[in-house]
Amino acid sequence: MWTTRAVNLATGRLPGGGYPAGVSSEQTPVTSPDDTGARPRRLTYAAALAALEGLALVVGGVWLLVLGLAGEPDDRQQAVTGGVTLIVLALLPLLAARGLFARKGWSRGPAVITQIMALPVAYNMLMSDGAAIPAGIVLAVVAVTALVLLINAETTRALGIRGPGNAGDAAK
Repeated sequence: MWTTRAVNLATGRLPGGGYPAGVSSEQTPVTSPDDTGARPRRLTYAAALAALEGLALVVGGVWLLVLGLAGEPDDRQQAVTGGVTLIVLALLPLLAARGLFARKGWSRGPAVITQIMALPVAYNMLMSDGAAIPAGIVLAVVAVTALVLLINAETTRALGIRGPGNAGDAAK
């Protein structure tokens, strides 16, 4: 049978001290990055690849911007917009690289997203003609390599990221 008990509006708890939904008042332990030793090489390499991608985007954006402003592009507005867009997009891998170098757990998400976004770009470059094909090969190799480094268990531990089913490991 259902019983109703009044919740104390000041504390949000039932008269017996528990929460209405039966939620525990214990705090979940927070994991912190494993700062006990040197940064794992895999994490350093992943950060370097993310930084390299960010720098390549900045260089490409500045090149498009300069070409759009000083050169004779087919469409000046499109060249300037493309350049600014590449420079703004460069912020994601550059911030991710900074976070990876600093062993911040939040940085793996943006780094993985950057690599996933790079794969279709690499595919389109591979399907094009001429000079874009070698660039597409390089981009695909860098993106796949960075993904492998980012999902590695050593990298995950160094960033303090718990996997599914490892909630109890944080208390150790």
